[in-house]
Amino acid sequence: MSTKTDKIDRLAELTQANETTTGASLWREAFRRLKSSKMAVIGAAIIALFVVVAVVGPWLAPHAPTAQSWRGEVFPNQGRFVGARGENWFGLDHLGRDIFSRMLVGARQTLLVGVVSMLIGLVVGALIGMLSGAAATLGGKAGRRVDTVVMRFIDILLSLPSLLLAVSVAAVMGQSLTTVMIAVGVVQIPVFARLLRGSMLAQGGSDYVLAAKALGVRRKRIVLTQILPNSLSPVIVQATLSLATAIIEAAALSYLGLGNPDPAVPEWGVMLSQAQRFFDNAPMMAVYPAVGIIITALGFTLLGEAMREALDPKLRG
Repeated sequence: MSTKTDKIDRLAELTQANETTTGASLWREAFRRLKSSKMAVIGAAIIALFVVVAVVGPWLAPHAPTAQSWRGEVFPNQGRFVGARGENWFGLDHLGRDIFSRMLVGARQTLLVGVVSMLIGLVVGALIGMLSGAAATLGGKAGRRVDTVVMRFIDILLSLPSLLLAVSVAAVMGQSLTTVMIAVGVVQIPVFARLLRGSMLAQGGSDYVLAAKALGVRRKRIVLTQILPNSLSPVIVQATLSLATAIIEAAALSYLGLGNPDPAVPEWGVMLSQAQRFFDNAPMMAVYPAVGIIITALGFTLLGEAMREALDPKLRG
């Protein structure tokens, strides 16, 4: 857990580090460095392509993703499948459905699960982190006690393997797409909570906060108008990285049979789960969704890491 928390705490300190070493706007400087980063450009290009496919995929699909139009050409029990051909670019699955069309339509489901899961973790985690950070920064002795209790609970959640926690939540709630989004979102909550709390603590000793206190500005106003807005930069970076994690963990839950119970709905994790039974005779059924998941997660990871490096002066050459 120490490695995980160390990374979160280091990211939380980036805003203060940058404001101390540069006089220019944090995000203006970061954006300037991002434009010259090959890693950021590649990541952004992958994400842009994925989003475009997710949005317009259903209209680009050459065939209905649920139509078993070629059912008579595949015989799974005999190990006979149809591979890539002119009419079906990625071949057919075990039910005679066009895999290419299902990949295009499934991208939207994958994006939906990733974004909603991340937002659940972001909103709930940021709320907990804001309350804890405000209590520790301006709440006096009683506030620091509240912060200690909350953070010990957050540390317990962070000590658990993320996939194990997600599987536990999904198993309790039952099999559904909503369950997957909530389960993956719960895993993200402690990350965002600790990150925002740490960022607010780093901002708590800044000159502008001390000046506001000296002028008699109310604590609530200092938190909402001064500390919180200046503490959000690391949270935005983490949101990008969390999208990659959310997509992978959602696919893992679907692969384990805890995802959408309707197998007809295209989703990359579900497609990967369905393909495992036929891997010996039709390995490409599993390769296509697996590659889609890996490349998409890679795109968010590259962009997130590039943003982190752009914000961290110690990681810039």
